[in-house]
Amino acid sequence: MRRAIIASLVINAVLLLNGQAYATENLAKYSEKTIDDQQNSTVIDVAKSTTFVNDSILPPLPIWQGASEALIQPATHQWATPFEQNGLTTSPNYHDTHQWLTKLVDSSNLLQQVSIGKSPQGRDIWMIVASKEGAATATALSDNNKPTVLVQAGIHSGEIDGKDAGMMLLRDMSHGDKKALLDKVNLLFVPILSVDAHERSDEFNRVNQRGPVDMGWRTNARNLNLNRDYAKLDTLELQHMIRTINIWQPDLYIDVHVTDGIDYQYDVTFGYNVKEGYSPESFAWLETYYRPEVEAALTKQDHIPGKLIFALDNADMYKGLSNWNPSPRFSNGYGDARHLPTILIENHSLKPFKQRVLGTYVMLEQTLKTVAEHGTKLKAAIYEDKYLHQQRFPLTWQNVEQAQGWDFKGIEYSVEQSDISGANVVRWNGKPKLYPNLPVIGNTEVDVITQRPKFYYIPSQWHQVIERLAIHGVRMTTLEKPKTIKAAQYQFTNPEFNTVDYEGRQRVTATSTKLNIDTTVPQGTIQITTNQPLGDLAILLLEPESVDSFFQWGFFNSIFTRTEYIEDYAVEPLAAKMLAADDNLKLEFDKALKDEAFAADPKARLRWFYQRSPYYDEQYLKYPVLRSR
Repeated sequence: MRRAIIASLVINAVLLLNGQAYATENLAKYSEKTIDDQQNSTVIDVAKSTTFVNDSILPPLPIWQGASEALIQPATHQWATPFEQNGLTTSPNYHDTHQWLTKLVDSSNLLQQVSIGKSPQGRDIWMIVASKEGAATATALSDNNKPTVLVQAGIHSGEIDGKDAGMMLLRDMSHGDKKALLDKVNLLFVPILSVDAHERSDEFNRVNQRGPVDMGWRTNARNLNLNRDYAKLDTLELQHMIRTINIWQPDLYIDVHVTDGIDYQYDVTFGYNVKEGYSPESFAWLETYYRPEVEAALTKQDHIPGKLIFALDNADMYKGLSNWNPSPRFSNGYGDARHLPTILIENHSLKPFKQRVLGTYVMLEQTLKTVAEHGTKLKAAIYEDKYLHQQRFPLTWQNVEQAQGWDFKGIEYSVEQSDISGANVVRWNGKPKLYPNLPVIGNTEVDVITQRPKFYYIPSQWHQVIERLAIHGVRMTTLEKPKTIKAAQYQFTNPEFNTVDYEGRQRVTATSTKLNIDTTVPQGTIQITTNQPLGDLAILLLEPESVDSFFQWGFFNSIFTRTEYIEDYAVEPLAAKMLAADDNLKLEFDKALKDEAFAADPKARLRWFYQRSPYYDEQYLKYPVLRSR
């Protein structure tokens, strides 16, 4: 009943506000059917109503025809994908996807299927291994000495283009004319990463996206966003994916999304780390070989490729664009930190599902060709990045305008005041418009820098942090006996906690100062060297000022809790004895009393003595992770 009411209200609003002839004409085409026998309620046919409602409230859609349509097989073809069987408007559910892929794998000696782990609701997350040799294990795959590309779809499962494109490509490699794609490269393909969210499917999930008819949910079954979890690894899905990366060792990682926000001409946009980041050689390879070849292939097939695009102001394109330097919570930022070249694809949500799927297919096919051709150079770039080991290591970045602007293939728009909200709203009219040399702002200038330590030391009781580091693949050793070290320890003041949870955690920032100490760490302490391939990632996870450190994600929040106290009646005589025994302390106290607020606060005055007494908690507000000096 709820859907019937919503659909009716939306359609009536469309007719009243838009007054478009095609809306009235199309309305007559859609039939109603009973979906709830108990309440005898009716709703507009699911597949047709979504198309009607979305097309009526979204910006105008230019007609598209492209050479890539030749990739489509007829619905009657023996190996037509569910996408092709159902008029290029739907994407199969989890069961049908797995059933079709299992049948394909069983029919081909090039393909194997493995589960990389179970979802929170108990579903297998499947991965297809495609190689000339039909390798079924990571060892067998590495033995063929070819570069490997890992493609994942459905990290946001409503953004599922990559699944259907990948299924078509696997079909054409195993039963079509594209077997040669695997001559010099291997493919790992995860059709659905967020499998539970994929099954929370509905026609009303993403109003700003043109298809498929039913779309999955953005967050997983625990309402966590997987593409905010690469650093902290709170989700099973991401833990499985990172273990997969460590086991199968891909040379290129592709994360397929569908974007939202503004309207523009591009149907396929993609990006990766910036040159100022932690993997400059990988960036150079991507700029020199990958982007030119992929963009040429897309253009040849009548798609419009572009850089990853985010407007600084969605209502004013002339303010410019963002050159995003992602942090390690995101797939492409994580790839930068661990020196795994990572492509973030953002297909344009306002383009039809068919067009987006075909554009993704073209991009994935060209990716295999490019990696096959330039794989040796790619591996060399990764190696150089892994062992760069910057001694002055950037932790944070600040925004700066780039010297060179970007030309932007946009859409004309007007800004009007809404009678409904009272605010200004953008109205795109569907007409292409070039916005030349727009300013570009990026968080690419180094802000906070730390000197690279040789070692970190983590007390064994912080087992959750240790476990997450192990999942990341960071190499660690456990001290078999106590070790005396010269170390630096962070002391925190002015902690500020987020007023609301973010991604299931209470994030925190604090002012930090380094204290040099000589100490003996006990047996069982975890020692981590930064002289390792994932040394940069370890630094970003363990340095408190790093925005995606375990500290800022709240893994150490218990250090902000005081658990031992001293009563006022005990502090008074203790303070008197301390003043009598130490003339310098008395001078320091007299100086403190010149602060009127302090002098007028009895609790603060007593606390002043407690903090200088031997009874005070020496671990309070101190970071338990030590760094060598």
